[in-house]
Amino acid sequence: MFDTLSDRLAATFKNLRGKGRLSEADIDATAREIRIALLEADVALPVVRSFIANVKERARGVEVSQALNPAQQMIKIVNEELVGILGGETRRLRFAKTAPTVIMLAGLQGAGKTTLAGKLGLWLKGQGHSPLLVACDLQRPNAVNQLSVVADRAGVAVYAPEPGNGVGDPVKVAKDSIEFAKAKVHDIVIVDTAGRLGIDEELMRQAADIRDAVSPDEILFVVDAMIGQDAVNTAEAFRDGVGFDGVVLSKLDGDARGGAALSIAHVTGKQIMFASNGEKLEDFDAFHPDRMASRILDMGDLLTLIEQAEKTFSQEEAAKMASKLASSKGKDFTLDDFLAQMEQVRKMGSISKLLGMLPGMGQIKDQISNIDERDVDRTAAIIKSMTPHERAEPTVINGSRRARIAKGSGVEVSAVKNLVERFFEARKMMSKMAQGGGMPGMPGMPGMGGGPGRQKKQIKQAKGKRKSGNPMKRKAEEQAAAARREQAAAQGGAFGLPAQEDKNFELPDEFKKFMG
Repeated sequence: MFDTLSDRLAATFKNLRGKGRLSEADIDATAREIRIALLEADVALPVVRSFIANVKERARGVEVSQALNPAQQMIKIVNEELVGILGGETRRLRFAKTAPTVIMLAGLQGAGKTTLAGKLGLWLKGQGHSPLLVACDLQRPNAVNQLSVVADRAGVAVYAPEPGNGVGDPVKVAKDSIEFAKAKVHDIVIVDTAGRLGIDEELMRQAADIRDAVSPDEILFVVDAMIGQDAVNTAEAFRDGVGFDGVVLSKLDGDARGGAALSIAHVTGKQIMFASNGEKLEDFDAFHPDRMASRILDMGDLLTLIEQAEKTFSQEEAAKMASKLASSKGKDFTLDDFLAQMEQVRKMGSISKLLGMLPGMGQIKDQISNIDERDVDRTAAIIKSMTPHERAEPTVINGSRRARIAKGSGVEVSAVKNLVERFFEARKMMSKMAQGGGMPGMPGMPGMGGGPGRQKKQIKQAKGKRKSGNPMKRKAEEQAAAARREQAAAQGGAFGLPAQEDKNFELPDEFKKFMG
């Protein structure tokens, strides 16, 4: 969503590299480019004005003028200001002192409230809670059935006593759901309310009545991140008509310009709490302003990547794989282990999304977007077409075996050959890393292409000219060297001054503190 904004900001900062100091003209030019980038991203004008004013004020201050690298300091300022307009610190859910905690979802029709209710329920279930989804959208056709299906996929309970499609009282359903949750020991109630195609009095009155009936601990306004400036207007209308405590962004994986995300927290004064960035129920997480700012500036999002890895990989499995790689030069690590690792990575989500969380990947985003996710499936098919013996000992795979495996997996023979070769290379590299060698090719570290043997060779080359093996020639060289030393002593001392003055030479006072 923020690709265009990221590209413009990257081009702007590229012009600052190599400058020893930033002039007033540099600051104005940079601010102008950032202003254009934000406006093109559909960020609200008041937000842009405030953002540019803060950046220019800080850029003219001491933190940039006295910085060793003004360009990097400028990027730091823009990053911090982005974090500020995105809401500052991460906002957590408030839980009721006495269960159940009631969370009410509000927003326009089509914003994705019903699907988001399932995503939030699954996310809270993963946190150890027992959520209950409540179907209070009784106007939209098939809304109740949709919520039931979503709840079933998420593995959470649903309260839907009315069929919907215009039948039933949503306020009564919301009120009765609290007693149902207490009876069934659900500690969180998520109320899915009805939306409209536009803001009207009926929507506001119904939402306000549900709010008064259940006294929610959190009212979350769900906004479609793709609708641009209208998201801000809608949010302000809901804030004034019903009130809400936090914002949830849906469809953050869309191709819109993303200005709503950068505007809504600043304009409404309410922080973005959650973000939905995909179609799957698992594509949902807490919104971290600092991580989003890092993504926009192409600094990556390693914390989120680590958190996803921790959810997917077990410590026991990781230790088991590490021990296999560390022993016998990694020969215990088989194609079965390779397949298991690959499937674990696949569970973390799209390969393109995972690579996009790494710093600097914005420069090759076209290549990342063209990654064929089916390559993982093809690789798995090749490995599964092998016999257990072939997976454990890939060295036995000869021409006839390759032909059989290729036929069984529906690929070319060359694909099987390339996979086996890549496996051996990957196993060798991972084995070195597991044994403490680090990444291959890094100089000056054991087992990394710049190990002790290479260091000795470099030291040996740096020793200078060797002494001659001819006794007569060696004696002549020694006499010439002695003559040069005597001449240097006659001309001056260690500091290049005449010898007699060298004895009385005094260092300046400011240098004496560095001497022992």
